[in-house]
Amino acid sequence: MGLFLLRFWYKIMGIHIGTSGWSYDHWQGILYPHGTPVHDRLGYYVQRFQTVELNSSFYRWPKQSTFASWRQRLPEGFLLTVKAPRGLTHAKKLYAPEVWMERINACWHELREKRAILLVQLHPNHPCDYDRLAYFLDQIPDWMRTAVEFRHPSWHNEAIFSLLEQHRVAYCIMSGAHLPCILRSTAPFVYVRLHGPDTGYLYGGSYSDTDLHWWADRIREWASMGKEVFVYFNNDGGGNAVRNAETLRWMLG
Repeated sequence: MGLFLLRFWYKIMGIHIGTSGWSYDHWQGILYPHGTPVHDRLGYYVQRFQTVELNSSFYRWPKQSTFASWRQRLPEGFLLTVKAPRGLTHAKKLYAPEVWMERINACWHELREKRAILLVQLHPNHPCDYDRLAYFLDQIPDWMRTAVEFRHPSWHNEAIFSLLEQHRVAYCIMSGAHLPCILRSTAPFVYVRLHGPDTGYLYGGSYSDTDLHWWADRIREWASMGKEVFVYFNNDGGGNAVRNAETLRWMLG
């Protein structure tokens, strides 16, 4: 299937499959040729995938001009998911989010039709705080699709799921070592992060075809319910994320 037809098919089905990040030295010879300049890696990525989850924004939030540049560089139909900054999620633990949300809103506007989901990943040592989460969700504008990844087990309860549903914010479904895999949909879209099949360490290993067939069945179920589905592989070592994402896409196709 040609790249244009592939993008069209996935747009109709509402299925978006990609990786967490696009620039890794150990992806040379896998996603891009050896010696490819860092600046040119995105160009190779968009030839193979139609969405990506930006993780570098977690460590250093980009300038508005950078978001505007991505909007111009990304092809038509490409969707960029962006991870919220750790200053908001880990340092402040969602406390007094107004200043951060103002910055995020301004940058999100720059992406326009290329924006996908704002991913908010909470600190593993951040226990459930219903009121703080509720206040934070109130600061998110209706037009900003958001998913929240909870790492502390205390967040996985019906009160939190109900709160997410009220705000049409997605509970981030996870697969990875020591993380619960709870297939809960709380928004018009489903958000899945696949951190690797290794049972001892996060981000390790390559998913088997059996694993991927199981996820393909879940994705079809969500799509049949009219849900838009976003799936990102975060097991980047050895190019596993690239191979697994392409295999899953092939299975769905």
